[in-house]
Amino acid sequence: MELTVYLAGEIHSDWRDQLKAKAKEKNLPLTFVGPQTNHDLSDDIGEKILGKQPGNYYRDDAASAVNNLRTQVLMQKADVVIALFGEKYRQWNTAMDASAAITLNKPTILVRPEEFIHPLKELSNKANITVETIDQALDVLAYIYE
Repeated sequence: MELTVYLAGEIHSDWRDQLKAKAKEKNLPLTFVGPQTNHDLSDDIGEKILGKQPGNYYRDDAASAVNNLRTQVLMQKADVVIALFGEKYRQWNTAMDASAAITLNKPTILVRPEEFIHPLKELSNKANITVETIDQALDVLAYIYE
């Protein structure tokens, strides 16, 4: 049985590549999907499809519409969502994606450092499980196959 895992979280670090490599080492039958990780393409996609917008507000709105559609399609097809709250970047998109996954009744694993226990307590309470590392998140998925 192969699972599709949506990887929600910041797109500026290589955490997804690390997680995928570790999953491969463990021979876990997982397919990974997630947000557009090419930051420039993510920001430009609205204008690329709809044409030049009259200002930054409209440019961001057009890009958000396309990116939100992409996220909705991929998340709905996912079996599990891993939402990583990293230490460096603002986490608005991660919180939105984790909330959407929970609302869709998707099994959800939150990954967050210890210092985020308090600010993420409500979200953590709604997720299926909260862990502190991507290794722990993979161990949760590996347990499905034991």
